[in-house]
Order: sequence, then C-alpha cells, then structure tokens
Amino acid sequence: MSLWLILIIVGVVMLILGVAVEAAQILIWIGIAIVVVSLIMSLISRGKSRV
Repeated sequence: MSLWLILIIVGVVMLILGVAVEAAQILIWIGIAIVVVSLIMSLISRGKSRV
C-alpha cells in the first residue's frame, strides 16, 4: 500500500471517530488535515509518474 492511501484511510477513520464522539472535535480537524495532505501527495505523485 502506498503512503497516501494509508493516510486517507487514517483520515477517514479519524473523521468518523470525531463525528461519533462530540467531545473529540480535534479529531475532525486532524482527520481533515490528513485527508487534504494525502490527496495533495497523491496528486503530486501522479503528476511525477506522468512526466
């Protein structure tokens, strides 16, 4: 598995946990940040492989 896929999975799990547990609102923001970073990494790696 590539790193960006693992980061997306971790981000989605943190988002689900953050929504499920309202006391853990920080998990929502961490999850969003991880998903955004992993999506950017995947776009960069795809761009490099096409060139």
